[in-house]
Amino acid sequence: MEKKPTPPSRKGPSELFTGDVWIDPIASGEEGSGLSVAAVHFMPGARSAWHTHRGGQTLYVTDGEGLVQAQGQEVATLRPGDIVFTPTGEWHWHGATPDNTMTHLSITDGPTEWGDHVTDDEYPG
Repeated sequence: MEKKPTPPSRKGPSELFTGDVWIDPIASGEEGSGLSVAAVHFMPGARSAWHTHRGGQTLYVTDGEGLVQAQGQEVATLRPGDIVFTPTGEWHWHGATPDNTMTHLSITDGPTEWGDHVTDDEYPG
């Protein structure tokens, strides 16, 4: 067993996010594993770009109110306690509502492929 120091929060890069997003890394798998766990904090109106994960992604909302959308589907509202699973290869985005912050745990297996930013027309603000 190894007790690790808490890594610092890092700002979500503007190439991958619209608005202010903060990422708190929590865990990663052993070498060769694609596991990644982080708490992601979205300020009002902030959101990810379209993206997909080779091994899928689970989101667990811990605070606030957010939005999530899979390509070709309707936008869904997220609240604390909601769990969303996105399977391998499904393009999607997630973020806060226009008037609320949102924090979720992101549990990802495998690398992420990033696409275009979610436009203001696509974002239901």
